[in-house]
Amino acid sequence: MPLRRFFQRFTETDEERLAAEVREWSEHVPRTARIAECPTREPVRVAGVVRRITVRPGEGYDSLEALVFDGTGEVTAAWTGRRSIPGLSLGTRMILEGAIGEERGALRMVNPRFEFA
Repeated sequence: MPLRRFFQRFTETDEERLAAEVREWSEHVPRTARIAECPTREPVRVAGVVRRITVRPGEGYDSLEALVFDGTGEVTAAWTGRRSIPGLSLGTRMILEGAIGEERGALRMVNPRFEFA
């Protein structure tokens, strides 16, 4: 077994290694669920790492979006009326609380409560 794990590290991609590290961290955050296992339209708490940040202009308001990844899946957190959040950057570890919905096959949380981990 140790020899198999040793050789697996050589064939593992950076993406797979990052996913495993994020998954291991997020599994140890208390009272959180895995994104891939979350029910829709019910309050949940998830932990993950910010992969992408986007500001989308709208009519009368802007929307800040952050794609959060936990090693099992990803969810887009969107805050309406905001262009930035102090401390939010790529690679930031976050805990989000809110209801997850589905939009065009992608998971989305609108105006979730959040904290940096």
